[in-house]
Amino acid sequence: MRRLQQAIGHAIASFLTVPVDAPPVFPVDLRKFRALLQPGDVILVEGRLRISSMVKYLTQSTWSHSALYAGDAAPGGGPDCIEADIIAGVRRFNLEDLLPYHVRICRPIGLSTQDRQAVVDFAMSKLGTQYDLRYVVDLARYLFPLPVPQRWRRRAIGFLSAGPTRAICSTLIAQAFKSIGYPILPEITEEALAHPAT
Repeated sequence: MRRLQQAIGHAIASFLTVPVDAPPVFPVDLRKFRALLQPGDVILVEGRLRISSMVKYLTQSTWSHSALYAGDAAPGGGPDCIEADIIAGVRRFNLEDLLPYHVRICRPIGLSTQDRQAVVDFAMSKLGTQYDLRYVVDLARYLFPLPVPQRWRRRAIGFLSAGPTRAICSTLIAQAFKSIGYPILPEITEEALAHPAT
């Protein structure tokens, strides 16, 4: 059963990681790019894969992927970014791999050096965690709705997911910041619901 899960997951991941055409990106100076970054910064990426197009369509956002910059806070040196990759799972990679993409740097405010280190350490502790293919199945369900009975849909999703030991790029980062008590999502109060901002 496990081999079948892996085979189906690999087939889906291979299909979704096929590159699609994208507009050219202006050249970026890696030295200047690196100088802008601090450990704990979040890098939003406009991806160029099939799954990127799905994410952008459903979220109505330019950004389809996110990574955490570890920089020199990553123990043992080596690659300076951390991401949850659909095929490789949670892994480290080099900043220069992002040069062909449109990116945006998001910096959490009010964090101490220790907080930043704790965020990086949390993400590092998840290295090797597999990507949650349940997320991919959910995306496909919205884009290609099929007349499948509800109970079968739930079984299909459960079949491809191994539960909380898997991750996607955004949950990895959200969990890393949650580990230090840093708020990622806005607090929704009854007052805010009664008087939404215009």
